[in-house]
Amino acid sequence: MIDNKPITISLFAGAYGLDLGLEKAGFQTVSLVELEPDATKTISLNRPHLSPCAVPRDICQVNPETLLQEAGKLLGLDRPLRSNEVDLVTGGPPCQPFSTAGKRGSVSDPRGSLFMDFIRIVDEIKPRFFIMENVKGLLSSPIRHRPHDQRGLGSPQLEPDEMSGAALQVILAEMKRIGYEVVYDLLNTADYGVPQCRERVIFIGYKSNDSVTLPLPTHSQKGTGKNPKWLTLREGLKDLVDPQPEFVPYSENRLKYLRLLTAGQNWRDLPSELKQAAMGGAYKSEGGKVGFYRRLAWEKPSPTVTTSPHQKATDMCHPDELRPLSVRECARIQTFPDDWVFYGSTASKYRQIGNAVPVLLGKAIGEYLYQIIKGDRVQGREIFEQLSLFA
Repeated sequence: MIDNKPITISLFAGAYGLDLGLEKAGFQTVSLVELEPDATKTISLNRPHLSPCAVPRDICQVNPETLLQEAGKLLGLDRPLRSNEVDLVTGGPPCQPFSTAGKRGSVSDPRGSLFMDFIRIVDEIKPRFFIMENVKGLLSSPIRHRPHDQRGLGSPQLEPDEMSGAALQVILAEMKRIGYEVVYDLLNTADYGVPQCRERVIFIGYKSNDSVTLPLPTHSQKGTGKNPKWLTLREGLKDLVDPQPEFVPYSENRLKYLRLLTAGQNWRDLPSELKQAAMGGAYKSEGGKVGFYRRLAWEKPSPTVTTSPHQKATDMCHPDELRPLSVRECARIQTFPDDWVFYGSTASKYRQIGNAVPVLLGKAIGEYLYQIIKGDRVQGREIFEQLSLFA
């Protein structure tokens, strides 16, 4: 800790959602790495003191010593920050190979991905803790995907790298190799006061002399015990001032179907004779297809904010108005403050917001770790069932 604040270094910082949540919990970000130019500009606009390190750069080319030098300058020290002064390193290595949203093709081996640059920097800096965030699909991803028509009776037995969870086993082994104990679980952001059902896998790495789980939920679906009910979309957008909503408009072809739907409905609620024409080639495809022609419901949490809330398969149509949720509305659902400025085109702003970790989830994790750093006794979430599934 420096000046009584825990120190964090952010990798794959994006639009700063996780880091902003950690700030709210009392952490101080002293260096960061992000490749996407608009995202680095977003950080610079909102956190000018980070401008020297908020420049587009490839993590593959980043030396951990550079990050420690930047941290020392930002803190006003006459030397680089020392490794034992870094409390936390965070990051969400790009998750496309593990996503369940698209087609499941061959999954890249994590040992050949940007995940290993995250591991490399953690290993050299050796913080007390690290946080890694990723998508739900990581829990079940093989390293090598075998097509379904080549499985089952009469097919060769699956190889170890074709088994469900093979990628996860590699990730856990690499974390263990560099000297960290690891806890992980699938968290729903709605359980932490975010007006959105968004499931993400959170890993926390820690040294063996610490005792760590994950933060206790602050909300629940039905409002059981001391926890209030999940926040709804209406509650999440309450008092938002957005007089000129910024959004990508729908085409007239999309609008003619959306006009037939009301809040909480999707393509399945269209008249039977119109469904196939509305869906086109997707009509006969597999899956629930719940995102097609989806109008959000006021009295439920938002579904996961996507990077393209105006696209056909990931529709986030306003409950009452014939438009997608605006940039500002998406940011509010991701629990960014209303004065947080996003740089770039409308499509770029949507992408930055959709890729971000919700601020309030970051805050909950940060508050939990801060209590441990201060030596307080803190109760965490039980995750032993989840761990046993992949032991």
